[in-house]
This record gives sequence, C-alpha cells and structure tokens, in this order.
Amino acid sequence: MKRINLEIKALSPLAIGRQKPGGSVTEAENYIPGSVIRGAVAAVILKWANTSISDGDNFHELFLGENPAIFQNAYPANIKIQSEVRVLPATALSSKNKSGFKSKPNDPKHNGVFDTLIDRFCAEGYGHLYDPNCPADGGRVDAFTGFYQIQSKYYSNSTTTRLLTRVGINRRRATSEERVLYSIEVLNESQDHKEKPIIYIGGIFVPNDLAESLQVFIDNHQEDLRLGGATSRGLGRVKIKAKPPVEIKPSVTNQIKQFNDKLHQRWHEWKNIFGNPVEDLAKNRIYFTLDLQADAILTENWRRTTVISSKMLQELTDVTDSSLELHAAYSSYDYRSGWNSAWGLMKDVELVTNKGSVYLFSTSNEDLWIKTWENLEVKGVGDRTSEGFGSVQICNEFHLVLREEAV
Repeated sequence: MKRINLEIKALSPLAIGRQKPGGSVTEAENYIPGSVIRGAVAAVILKWANTSISDGDNFHELFLGENPAIFQNAYPANIKIQSEVRVLPATALSSKNKSGFKSKPNDPKHNGVFDTLIDRFCAEGYGHLYDPNCPADGGRVDAFTGFYQIQSKYYSNSTTTRLLTRVGINRRRATSEERVLYSIEVLNESQDHKEKPIIYIGGIFVPNDLAESLQVFIDNHQEDLRLGGATSRGLGRVKIKAKPPVEIKPSVTNQIKQFNDKLHQRWHEWKNIFGNPVEDLAKNRIYFTLDLQADAILTENWRRTTVISSKMLQELTDVTDSSLELHAAYSSYDYRSGWNSAWGLMKDVELVTNKGSVYLFSTSNEDLWIKTWENLEVKGVGDRTSEGFGSVQICNEFHLVLREEAV
C-alpha cells in the first residue's frame, strides 16, 4: 500500500460532533476523525461520477472491498514542523502547577513532561510503589494528554472551540420559529485573533494501483469537500491538499532496540539503588509496546473490552506465540457515535478504547513479530480500521523520556 499525506486547512468552523448516549448536547471533537474524511471523499466521488457504482469498480475497491483504503484521523499540527503528529501516551505526566513542554531548558512557565511506563515496570519488579513528583519543584503531577510534534524539542498542538447559537426555522413559513434556539459547539477555523488558520495533518493508506488516481482527484477538488455537520449553514468548509503518494516502508527495528536498551539501563539503575529485584528480567526476551494513536473498537469473546490481552493480540495478527506475555495495560474508555450520510441514519453507539492507551508486552520469539509489527502500524487493530479507528505505533519514542529528563 501507499500513503497519501493530507494537509487540511479550515476555512470555516467545523461541527465535528461526538454524541454521548442519552445526552442532548453535542460536544465537538478536538480533531477530524478518519470516518468524517472518508465520508466526505466518498460523497464527492459519487457526486462527480459519470457512471453508477458497481461491484469491482474503483469506488467499490476503495471503500467496500476486502482491502479498502484506510483513512486516518487528522490531528492539529504546526505546519512549520516537518514531523508526524503523535498522540501522547497515557503514561505521560506533567506538573499540576506548571504543566506543559519546556520551550527552553530553564523555562519558568513550564516544568516539562515525562513518561512513567519504564519506571512503573521497574518499580513493580522491585516490589515498590511508584508515586512520582515533579522533578522541577517536587510538587504534584497529573496526566498530560494531547498531540505533539518533535523538531529539536517537543511541541504541543491543540485546537479551540466555541458555541454558535442559531434560531430554528419554521419549515412551512420558511421564517424563524419563536422560542426555538439551539447551540452548536464547533472547532475554530483560526487562532491568535484570526491571524493563523488551523491546520490538520492526516493520511490515507491506499492500494498501490489506486493511490495516484485518488490523490489527483482530491487535489482537483480541494475546496469541494465539506467536513462535519451543518454544511448547508456555511460550516465545514476546508481546503485539502493531497501530497503525491509514497511507498510505505515501516521499520520498527530501531524503535524496539531503543526501547529495550532504555528499559535494561533503567532496570540496572534501580538495582544499584534498591538491591536485588523480586524477580530478575528474563533473558532473551524482547519488550515492546502498542500505543494507540486513535480510538480503538476492541472485541474479545463477542464482548467489548479496553485491554488487548496476549491471546487477543495473537488472534488479531494470526501469530501463534506461547511466549507472548502482557505485563501492563494503561487504558480508559469512552463512547462514540455519528451520522451515516449514505443511509441517513445514526451510527451505532460504540464503546471505544481511548487513544493514548498503552500496552506493554514481551516475547522470546522476536523473529515471529518483526513483519507483524510493521503491518500493525499500517493496518491497526480492532474494528472499523478503514475509518481511522485502531491506529497504533510500536514503542512510541516518548517512553524514553524519563522523569529526570522531562522535556
């Protein structure tokens, strides 16, 4: 497969809603889901198609085939930084008083962010509780979530929202209806007093034979696509730039090596301080993490779950490995729904495992997993992966940022 990188500029507010079960208020997402991009692209293709859609044609292969295109989520980005946008792992912490990445080594406003996965694993191995404090001032710490990019230092990316109040329309008289007001929460189209447009970066994994034609189509209809709801009321205008497709060449070998080197180094540092562990590190075992870069819909034994067990991972990847072991899982859940424009119906409410969730595994059969790890970074895990759900990264680089190295 090839990847088409997308750069989405918001030209008007975006009503990207996330309906909660039983609620009457629609909250706005802080990113553009892959399902929204997928629906918008499909709608424009159908609008401009000269013939009807049939089994086996390009549209069917892109959206309904056995190997459909995978539309990833688009996250807010700093366009000046030439790196991918990542989701911070659930194990990341920052000061409660001065949270955030440091803009310089001795930043007076931010005490930095650090990761706790490796230290938590070591603490459990040595029979100790792990309750870290802020390395800068010794104060309390709290979870730090969001999106980030790296370019010599770490940058945090986010969006802002606002409420738009609208009046209901009487369909018979085509005039405003008395005492009917409603509010829509929307993503802002600009920041810094409307001087800087909001940019989102995403991607599409496409079968090789369709990649170029899809990229050309999107580039020729940059301003025809509308994202989210209330498009008939002026919302959802965007400009999408699709870059030429590139061959996917995932390589996780270096990520795995760096993570294991850091884990072993930290384990021996704990040993120098606390003496012998409860149980030493097993020899000839490779440790790796699955870091969710998007919400995932996970099912085990026909039931929704938020934990990827070792048995479940083997079933998801068709790999049989009796040595695979799950050591830790840091995850939480939420609910997601949506609107299917093709059917004119609400989508089912799904229980999802939140992006940023982290799973720590180990195996003694590294050779079995090398190719599988690379495939996981492309295809993801769980259900509805073609809509952006279940995107994963193997051994997120932020796990290497330890407490005394807060960035």
